Amino acid sequence: MTDLTQKILNFIDLHKGEENKKSVIENITGSVSFRGSNIWILACAIIIASVGLNVNSTAVIIGAMLISPLMGPIVGAGFGLGMYDFELLKKSVKNLIIATLVSLATSTLYFYISPFKEAQSELLARTSPNIYDILIAFFGGLVGVIAVTRVEKGNPIPGVAIATALMPPLCTAGYGLALGNYIYFLGAMYLYTINCVFICIATFLIVKYLKYPITKQLDQKHQKRVKYGITILILFLITPSVYFAYQLYDQKSYNSKVEVFLLNEFHNRDYPIIYKKIRYNSDPKKIELAFLTKKFSDSEIVAINKRLIDYDLTNTKLIIRQDTVNLSRDIMNQINNNQTVVDKKDILINNLRNQLSQYQFNTNQINNEVKILFPSVISIAIGNYTIETKENKSKIIPIILYQTQKELDLQTQKKMKLWIKERLAKDSIEVYLQNK
Repeated sequence: MTDLTQKILNFIDLHKGEENKKSVIENITGSVSFRGSNIWILACAIIIASVGLNVNSTAVIIGAMLISPLMGPIVGAGFGLGMYDFELLKKSVKNLIIATLVSLATSTLYFYISPFKEAQSELLARTSPNIYDILIAFFGGLVGVIAVTRVEKGNPIPGVAIATALMPPLCTAGYGLALGNYIYFLGAMYLYTINCVFICIATFLIVKYLKYPITKQLDQKHQKRVKYGITILILFLITPSVYFAYQLYDQKSYNSKVEVFLLNEFHNRDYPIIYKKIRYNSDPKKIELAFLTKKFSDSEIVAINKRLIDYDLTNTKLIIRQDTVNLSRDIMNQINNNQTVVDKKDILINNLRNQLSQYQFNTNQINNEVKILFPSVISIAIGNYTIETKENKSKIIPIILYQTQKELDLQTQKKMKLWIKERLAKDSIEVYLQNK
């Protein structure tokens, strides 16, 4: 072994700064039990995390994860497995089951009585685990157990509690039970199981590397059984997560292609999109769109659908919604669910245009017409006046000022007022003679 290699090994040696093994084992054994105060702390943390998921607050969820004492029995199980201390392993698993049941019961009760039942984004994120969740749990577990075995613990433990996220999946599982949604329940419990198992496996590996004392000597046959059992468990959990990860990759890739398609076909042509919904799981896949002002003919829609192939959007159908009956309701639903893709700038511009149209009149044209119909009229000016109704609503009334060569009789005045009212398509107007 060269000097350089030896220096590198010394540089990364985990034995440096290691705490006395006996003290570590005592601390781990003491943190395994779930009795008295630990149960109360866990229940309170679960309620805090459930509230965070309910109101979609990341900060509240993080706070709950920092409070949670769930890491204790999981790390204890890893130590028990690594030292072949089956009493510690049995005790850790038993307490982890108790903690899990308490957490599920608390979160289920909360979501059952909570008036807010909508599935927020923070909650939905815990229903579809994938291979990345395994990596987070494993490396988070490594950081956690390394910190536990140090003389100076430092501050990794809070970060591990946040990264591995044991609380949110349990709360999401409780949400699924409360609403009878077993897809949410199973997805969240799968994520929770992944976190527990891979934190435990990471702990097992570090315990073996640091050569913690073996409590019970096992022959080669039994040691192989333990290793085979761990390997089978890893494969059992990894297989579906790899499939979910592939689905996630495929969906993100598809969404990227859709964005390129929308950019080239619509955004670059100044066609503001006010409604967008991508139905990835339908067959064929569907892209539903609605536009602020642009109306497409049937032939244009067919032509755009044909161009989907150019963007590698196979098995996809573009649907342009141009009916206004249900579209407004769908847009409001998207806004309420924080999923809106409406360009707020375009909506604001359109609203301002509508408002300005209420104030603008073709005065020159009206002047020319009124002089033909009422020759005595020299000029006419039109403006708008906004009043507040009894219902506290704003009402715009056109104000017409006119000048004449000679005063109009009452019948002519009435006739001119009716004509202007019809010409401006207004329910009410005010007409006044302007003195010269």
